[in-house]
Amino acid sequence: MKIKKGFVLRQVCGENVIVGEGLDAIDFGRMLCLNETAAWLWKKAMEAGDFTADGLAKALCDEYDVSPDQALADVKETISQWTELKVVE
Repeated sequence: MKIKKGFVLRQVCGENVIVGEGLDAIDFGRMLCLNETAAWLWKKAMEAGDFTADGLAKALCDEYDVSPDQALADVKETISQWTELKVVE
């Protein structure tokens, strides 16, 4: 899985927001505001290029004090949101 080309994480009024670059990529009704951890996951996914839920969950455990089961559940929920908004493929 990877982040679709043209989608980037931006700071907008102090919030982490995924937006599409280019006029045809923008749908303001489908922007996604990310909390600090989800923004961190987005950056890790971008760094990885191709990523998996398991890989992001491991990275999350390495960075934060979270159990592997909780990390995987949180990552899957985050990826599900990204998939729904069609910002990953």
